[in-house]
Amino acid sequence: MAQKCVHQSCGKMYSDPEEECHYHPGPPIFHEGQKGWKCCKARVLTFDEFLSITPCTTGKHSTTDLPPTIEKKQGEMSGESSAPTVKPIAPVSSEASRGPISAPQPTATPPPPPPESEDDDPSLEVPKGKICRRKACGFQHTGGERGTEKCVFHPGAPIFHEGSKGYTCCKRRVLEFDEFMRIEGCKTKDRHMFVGSGNKGKAGKAGDEEVLETVRHDFYQTPTSVIASFFLKKIDKEKALVEFGQTELSLDLVTTDALPKRYKATVPLFAAIDTAASSFKILGTKLEVNFVKADGSSWPVLRSDEQRSGEIIQVGKAGRA
Repeated sequence: MAQKCVHQSCGKMYSDPEEECHYHPGPPIFHEGQKGWKCCKARVLTFDEFLSITPCTTGKHSTTDLPPTIEKKQGEMSGESSAPTVKPIAPVSSEASRGPISAPQPTATPPPPPPESEDDDPSLEVPKGKICRRKACGFQHTGGERGTEKCVFHPGAPIFHEGSKGYTCCKRRVLEFDEFMRIEGCKTKDRHMFVGSGNKGKAGKAGDEEVLETVRHDFYQTPTSVIASFFLKKIDKEKALVEFGQTELSLDLVTTDALPKRYKATVPLFAAIDTAASSFKILGTKLEVNFVKADGSSWPVLRSDEQRSGEIIQVGKAGRA
């Protein structure tokens, strides 16, 4: 008789007790917007990314192991209040005293892509072991022809508010995370969704990847630097190509999604930069670039082909009138 594994991130129906189980043995950790598991280092920002973190432990399925609870701080567990920690004030650098940091500059946001289909494209192959993408379903494709199906899921988004947990699509609220993971779906469809249409956020398709024509970006600046963000989740650090030119930035960014997204562009910059001193770093949701100004002038826009707002931005030390 098939039973359901209670291990976190598994939840698979199994009948062979010797079958391998991939799961997270540690409790979930939600801290300052970041989400992850105590048993491994991966940290993400969105709940969907949290649910897709690859399990770090391999063992056997179980129907009796209780998931660990979210850890509480020692002061909360003992009921004692801890004294506040006083942090020393860092000295103000001479660069900071030269002038205020200008606020992030608004940029034109591209129109949102058409919503993805809620059903699988019949022309796309569903890999064996693929898990249904709908929230709280968890059904795993066993391969071969798909027969009669029943998908029970939550169409809404997760809500964590003042200790209670639930979904926007229904009224049930619970306190513990493992109870939240067991909240049964409130909507039913006669087919699971494993791969969707493959058109989410896509401007074109080349081979086995989605080609993006644009991504959202913004920037702010100091007297010596311009810090720009290009928002694209799950950038593959090993495949990313970022090259600095004196007046342009060349990008070729590929994501680690099952169907990879690629953003390839040459960004014309408003002014010249010091290519040797400029740098970049890849984060979970974006590429962050630090352009070191060649002449210290203020940038009203990031790209030279963008329309200027007409706003005058002062950078540097104000003198006496």
